[in-house]
Amino acid sequence: MKRRHFLAGAMALAAGPAFARPLVQLHDEPREMLSPPFVDGDGRDLTLDDFHGKVVLLNIWATWCVPCREEMPTLDALQARLGGDDFHVLPLSIDRARMQVVRQFYEEIGIRHLGMYLAEDIRAMMAFAAYGLPTTILIDRRGRELGRLVGPAEWDSPDAVAQFQTVIAKGRS
Repeated sequence: MKRRHFLAGAMALAAGPAFARPLVQLHDEPREMLSPPFVDGDGRDLTLDDFHGKVVLLNIWATWCVPCREEMPTLDALQARLGGDDFHVLPLSIDRARMQVVRQFYEEIGIRHLGMYLAEDIRAMMAFAAYGLPTTILIDRRGRELGRLVGPAEWDSPDAVAQFQTVIAKGRS
């Protein structure tokens, strides 16, 4: 009986700090990044340099990736809440079927606040060192990687929003 109480208490203590951890684990120091070219929904050629001055949440995804599809509404909600002059969610699709597939997917699930962006799959995966989907990279105003998460997340959760607001505010000072 005592052992069971001890184990329950130990598990509770071990689980507690997990809630205090930020969604995106930040690196000790920002890291320089490559930026392959990509296009937006209007066919304009872009790179990450086009977002210089903003904190960017780069999400590398594809319409055929089930976890990517499931997290997309939370990215849309995050962009609706924080998007603007200081912050931008950049969902970078690597679909080979081109922009029409992305456009259809957005219409199908009701994405209203995210821009459409498309990159060559292999080139983007290699440049961003993305070895799984989705891969999400938090980028500072100078285009450096602050941290990343491989796998899906609830991007509009209160903890996530708080983390992004802290990064946005820190970059202003």
